[in-house]
Formats: sequence, C-alpha cells, structure tokens
Amino acid sequence: MELAARKERMLSQHLMARGIVDPAVLRAMAEVPREAFLPPGMEYLAYEDGPLPIQDGQTISQPYIVAYMIEALKLQGGEKVLEIGTGSGYAAAVLSLCAGEVFTVERIPSLAHLAGQRLRELGYGNVTVHLGDGTLGWREHAPYDAIVVTAGAPDVPKELEEQLAPGGRLVIPVGPTQHLQDLVRVHRDRSGGLHQETLCAVRFVPLIGAQGWDD
Repeated sequence: MELAARKERMLSQHLMARGIVDPAVLRAMAEVPREAFLPPGMEYLAYEDGPLPIQDGQTISQPYIVAYMIEALKLQGGEKVLEIGTGSGYAAAVLSLCAGEVFTVERIPSLAHLAGQRLRELGYGNVTVHLGDGTLGWREHAPYDAIVVTAGAPDVPKELEEQLAPGGRLVIPVGPTQHLQDLVRVHRDRSGGLHQETLCAVRFVPLIGAQGWDD
C-alpha cells in the first residue's frame, strides 16, 4: 500500500472513526509527513496507529494520541503553545499548523538538534526548539495559551502550571508509576483558578527532570 493510501486510512479509520473531529487537527494530520520524522527504513510504518522507536531509546507517539492531545487543547489558531518533549519533532509540526507559535523543549541534545534541523528543512518556521529541562518549562516566553507534555509525570509540574495563561489549557500524562498514566487536562480560568479533569488512560515514556522523575 502506498503512503498516501496509508495516510488516508489513518485519517478515516484511526482518527475520525475514533472521534477526532477538529477540522484544524485533521488538516494538520493530513498535511504533516510523519514518515519524515522516523529513522531511515521505517517510513512504511509511518501511518500505522502505534508508537514507534526513534533515537536514544525514545518513541514517536501513535497518530491517534497526537491528534487526541492536540484536540484536547481546544486551539482556535494563533495561540502560543509550549510543548514538553520534542522527540522527533512530529507533534510540534502538527501543532505548528494549529497554533500561531510553538516553543518546544527537549532534554536530550541529539534529539533536540535533529528535530530542530528537520523542522527547519521541512519549513515549519513557527517552531522554536530549546534544549533544557522540560519540567521547568520555558519561562522566557511564558505565559502560554496552551501547554502539552509528551511524557508521563508523577504529578503536574508546578512550574508548568505557573506558565499557563488565564484561559489556557495544559494536557499532560500523570501517574504513580513510570509505565502507566492518566491523561489529564488542567484549565486556568480567567480569575487564575486551576481546574483538572481526567481524559483517558495512556502510556508514555517517563518525564525526567527536576519536577518529574529522576533520571
């Protein structure tokens, strides 16, 4: 099956059939070439609905989870978004087509370098990659209209909550172990109060850092 047909199957069977309805998210998922974010030789697996290994023992999340988490941010377009855990850069590319500006933090130097290079080459000029401890966010550009975390934390990092703008949403996997979490959404209301809801059960690599798990 050609990649175009595999992508169409992903959109219809793995996303829309499972409840992804945001038109901007679906357009972005259709436009971004996931195969460009995979290690050489894995391109044929790009549109299967599962996580895949990338460099340094990390993974690229399954397409459905990427779409689900971005849809959960309830973006309208034009927002300033912080992503924690750049990884391959794939989710940042999808975010870049749904928001105004994306700041993404990666703790592994080789991944940060490769993702930054890849995003530039593919023309995602509204994405900025930063090497650092994602659990501490990126205060230089705060506050953010939306924050998404692509690794599992023991708790919601206070630093990230503090960098969330009034009216903003933070989506993050949280759980008592490094292997199983609940995806939660934190909303900061216009008066500054924080409200948390559980969305679904997920499984992510651990969020390593000062306000996450120990390395």
